[in-house]
Amino acid sequence: MTIDTTQAPRLTSLSHGGGCGCKIAPGVLADLMSRSALPKQFYAQLLVGTETADDAAVYQINDEQAIVATTDFFMPIVDDPYDFGRIAATNALSDIYAMGGTPVMALAIVGMPINVLPHDVIAKILEGGESVCRDAGIPLAGGHSIDSVEPIYGLVGIGVVHPKNLKRNSDAQSGDVLILGKPLGVGIQSAALKKGLLDNAGYAAMVQTTTQLNRPGTVLAQIEGVHALTDVTGFGLLGHTLELARGAGLTASIDSDLVPLLPGVRELAEQGIATGASARNWASYGTQVDLGENVSDAMRSLLTDPQTSGGLLVSCQPSAIQQVLETFKGHGFSEASVIGRMQPGNAKVAVK
Repeated sequence: MTIDTTQAPRLTSLSHGGGCGCKIAPGVLADLMSRSALPKQFYAQLLVGTETADDAAVYQINDEQAIVATTDFFMPIVDDPYDFGRIAATNALSDIYAMGGTPVMALAIVGMPINVLPHDVIAKILEGGESVCRDAGIPLAGGHSIDSVEPIYGLVGIGVVHPKNLKRNSDAQSGDVLILGKPLGVGIQSAALKKGLLDNAGYAAMVQTTTQLNRPGTVLAQIEGVHALTDVTGFGLLGHTLELARGAGLTASIDSDLVPLLPGVRELAEQGIATGASARNWASYGTQVDLGENVSDAMRSLLTDPQTSGGLLVSCQPSAIQQVLETFKGHGFSEASVIGRMQPGNAKVAVK
């Protein structure tokens, strides 16, 4: 029997937040994790755990192979169920690429208001996620589902990486340049969408960038001179750059004029369009960011804007710039740009 979807509620109307804007604020998350009374255990094979807020866990199984494991899920950022599934799946697999790994398998995480959403709508969400896995060349091999109040979808991603190609977010070096793979502004676009202020071109740009797999990460990790990798997601560009700075004990300098932006988002930001997560991000880490006098409130909103399925952030020595940019552009990331550098100083971000 075909289910009538004409009366289906908008997906975004069923959730209090959307995409990576749903993340717990970084300051709150750090406080929660610090409250564990259990002693930390040491595992020699665990190459990456929770110590540096990296993108995925990495466990070495032999001299040439390590497992990369991650999970990511959230509530709808768009109303189209197929697009929601695609965006959530692309975002989840990004963490594997951000470690320099190659995805090999995924499991679905599904929470749906089963008596509120038509089953055809839910099936489209699942279909969207499966299409991304197929594009990545991996099986969606199973998962887990629950009946929940808000719609939730995402993946557990499993990948592999050679230990020598593993790229942490904590290994940037003084003198490195910072290169961003995708333009910013997804969170602002999603806020505009909810207010009915995002035009068709803006929506198309948002879906295009959030469904573009960060495949370059696997290749970038093998380039001599690439020292650190991460992806820019819910904590915004400033938050994830600050993680690089903390891990390396350096100052990360960003030139805001060089940061690529999605079309129209600067104008939206200047109109005051922003997510609540942007303000929460700034409240969490703003004391560790030096903003230049010429950095506007709108630009601050863009720099703290939570990115769903955002771009890779690369820290590499200057001699690797051309190869890094060519790798990005060879995979269709035409707006990849040098945006700053790592330099001696306190662990902070300085923006001009």
